[in-house]
Amino acid sequence: MTRIANVPTLDLSEQRCLRNLPTAALIEYAVAGGEGRLAANGALVCMTGDRTGRSPKDKYLEDTAEIHDKIDWGKVNQPMRPELFDRAYQIAVEHLNGQPRLYAFEGWAGADVKHRLGVRVVAEQAWHALFASTLFIRQGSASDAGDGTWRHDWTVINAGRRRLTEAEQAEFGVKSPVLIMQSLTRKMVVILGSEYAGEMKKSIFYALNFDLPEQGVFPMHCSANVANHDARNISLFFGLSGTGKTTLSADPERALIGDDEHGWGNSGVFNFEGGCYAKCIKLSREGEPQIWDAIRFGSVLENTVIDGATRVPDYDDGSVTENTRVTYPVDFIPGARIPSAGGHPTNVVFLTADAFGVLPPVSRLTAEQAAYYFINGYTSKLAGTEAGVTEPQPNFSTCFGAPFMPRRPTEYARMLTDKIAKHGAQVWLLNTGWTGGAYGTGKRFSLKYTRAMVHAIQNGTLLEGRFSQDPIFGLHIPYSVPGVPSDVLHPRNTWKNGGAYDTQARKLAAMFRENDAKFEMRDEVRASGPRG
Repeated sequence: MTRIANVPTLDLSEQRCLRNLPTAALIEYAVAGGEGRLAANGALVCMTGDRTGRSPKDKYLEDTAEIHDKIDWGKVNQPMRPELFDRAYQIAVEHLNGQPRLYAFEGWAGADVKHRLGVRVVAEQAWHALFASTLFIRQGSASDAGDGTWRHDWTVINAGRRRLTEAEQAEFGVKSPVLIMQSLTRKMVVILGSEYAGEMKKSIFYALNFDLPEQGVFPMHCSANVANHDARNISLFFGLSGTGKTTLSADPERALIGDDEHGWGNSGVFNFEGGCYAKCIKLSREGEPQIWDAIRFGSVLENTVIDGATRVPDYDDGSVTENTRVTYPVDFIPGARIPSAGGHPTNVVFLTADAFGVLPPVSRLTAEQAAYYFINGYTSKLAGTEAGVTEPQPNFSTCFGAPFMPRRPTEYARMLTDKIAKHGAQVWLLNTGWTGGAYGTGKRFSLKYTRAMVHAIQNGTLLEGRFSQDPIFGLHIPYSVPGVPSDVLHPRNTWKNGGAYDTQARKLAAMFRENDAKFEMRDEVRASGPRG
């Protein structure tokens, strides 16, 4: 553990810190301590307080000379002076040292032994340790392909129950009792004031997004799967939370590699995690059977309402938050690839939830369009995924993961285009958002149709078909997709008023052009964007 001058040492002695407890023991401690209760399906149900999503406005990065010139400073990467990181660390340590018991997880992030990072999570709540042991890779598990030797690289100190006082907020120059501080130099994360477990997950993803490019590995906010009978047929699904990464990669005809975070190195793709973190609002056995069956003893339900008498979860109840979540080990998905790694992808799919309702449900991208749409990262923020987001909001999230990327966008975009060119992957844009009108008027695309489009991509049917070019966005739209009505493929046909569609489409095209002006691009890449 890092020693900071004039700050007490975090007490991780065996007498008070329980390390790497098995799942059953962590669940027993969590229930006994009132942290959660067991649902009828065996899952542990926990509430995260007033923060039911990430708090990106409350996250800061320690600004040091070692990393300063490598960071894309701004609204996402907000700087904080080193002495204030020391102070946050002190507050967290003093709080945790005052607890009767602590829980620690020590495992890995990264299924590729050549590029993985050793992660230690220290928390006051047993369920946070269970979350970490589910999301990351346990030592000695089937997902751990190493030699049994653990290496300590990164530390997450979770003091989520300790909120900043008003005086401390003034000291830090912030206006919130929540503070998440990360140091790329000390390889440490301090969490204060938020019990939302996703902060731990995404802080380590942020670390990997900084560390791995220097090893020649492209870090990706994407899910991945592989055909059951063809190890060369690998698909990646890029997208922000709620756009379908987990849902579309959980497919009985394919083996899951991972649902959210991966690296693409010289040997192929590999999962950063040992578990999945799925949205479960409106979850049904019919619509998502693999995820439904993965919710059992050993999984964690966050902010999900359960019946007081029967303890049966009500996945349609969003009264706590629309961002209800479930965490489960990746091997809870039947046939998942363990260890979670594969070769180079044949198809790369960009997922967008278009709240304007004007993008086609599926389109093929040229190499230039792939670079353009990746660096713009257009989607919509969906309800509950961040504090304060209550309905879909049009959003450009650079590289489909801006909140988790410390480096400049062009660095990640260059790595993607180089990988695609070298390995010959085909790139697609898949709209899982609205059709027949914008949010509030139209409706979301049918999951049944979206799955049919994905299957047509993966089995090669779509690539072999004919395409027309959209006059405004320049996207190549297929004439037909097996199992999908042809009028659904052209969004203008789904609107009652074609003129209203044209107006809305040109509005979005103008937003693209306004956003792409922020980036340096080759002329041919910029020219491949919307024409409206």
